[in-house]
Amino acid sequence: MTTQTTQPDLLYSEEEEALRSALRDLLADHCDPAGVLARVESDTPHDRALWKALAEGMGLAGLLVPESLGGQGASHREAAVVLEELGRAVAPVPYLTSAVVATEALLACAGDEAKRLLRELASGRTVGALAVGLSAGPDGAYGVVRQEDGALHGELTAVADATAADVLLVPAEDGGLYAVDAHAVTVTPQVSLDLTRPVATVTFDGAAGRRLTDDARSAVRRALRAGAGLLASEQLGVADWCLTETVRYLKDRKQFNRPVGGFQALKHRLAQVWLEVVNLRAAARNAADTLATGSEDAAIAVAVAEAYAAPVAVHAAEEALQLHGGIGMTWEHPVHLYLKRAKADSIAYGTAGGHRAELAELVGLRPPA
Repeated sequence: MTTQTTQPDLLYSEEEEALRSALRDLLADHCDPAGVLARVESDTPHDRALWKALAEGMGLAGLLVPESLGGQGASHREAAVVLEELGRAVAPVPYLTSAVVATEALLACAGDEAKRLLRELASGRTVGALAVGLSAGPDGAYGVVRQEDGALHGELTAVADATAADVLLVPAEDGGLYAVDAHAVTVTPQVSLDLTRPVATVTFDGAAGRRLTDDARSAVRRALRAGAGLLASEQLGVADWCLTETVRYLKDRKQFNRPVGGFQALKHRLAQVWLEVVNLRAAARNAADTLATGSEDAAIAVAVAEAYAAPVAVHAAEEALQLHGGIGMTWEHPVHLYLKRAKADSIAYGTAGGHRAELAELVGLRPPA
């Protein structure tokens, strides 16, 4: 008797394509490149109006939250489609940090306070952030604060989207995960390469914390693994925009009375980027699918996707900047936003090298003695 295994279907479903179409229309109306450029130059890089349209208008903030808690009860596959489109627009909204990472951390917690916060995050009227450095990987080290008599003390750096958060989920030395209201701490913006996803230092000086779980390590690991897995979809969106816009530009730009895109050397460079993007789509879709199904191979799929995604997104953005010629070097052209997002994403939730090392451990490929 043979045992049949079910192969994952990595193609986009009709519902996922419909979600993509609706979201792309919304972003075309509310997140044009000129508007993003103007916003990142201001003191308010986060687009609150766009976040409201995404969260309250389309209900996307609660995609991963069960319907019983006011969410949509969808899966990581739908969230991955959202992140693809947000990556294509380098949208300055805290979707990955709040609707994915903070939400996953809360889903790992039991108790009424965690459920209450999940309802608030699902509504979109509350933004959450997991208070660990953006570079922390799923199984890597991260900073913690000191807990004394229910009050938290210490400092955490490079916390993504902390300036937009209403509530922070904070790991402490005692092994617990605490919820802290953002107004009870000091949030100091740090210089960030990617101005569409700013980072900040969070200082705790006796801030009151509400204990969510005694096992912060498990909650943080689950949150960062989901964040890393779905980050690959955002990187796919960045790379796909870079390829699409570069092809369009080279078809229109002419030299010697012929389209620049007709030159064989440039065709070869674009073909290489296209091949990388196609492979990245497969890796990102596989990571999202394993997270959605709770597969035992999820950790491997996430490590594969992130080990591959970061260099592809950076390469696509670098090629886009170079092949746009002089206009690509200007501040007015949005390609620099994509290069900065790709570079910042390359160290978010673990580096490609870190994920390769984790993958080697997961599959038993140990270095020679």
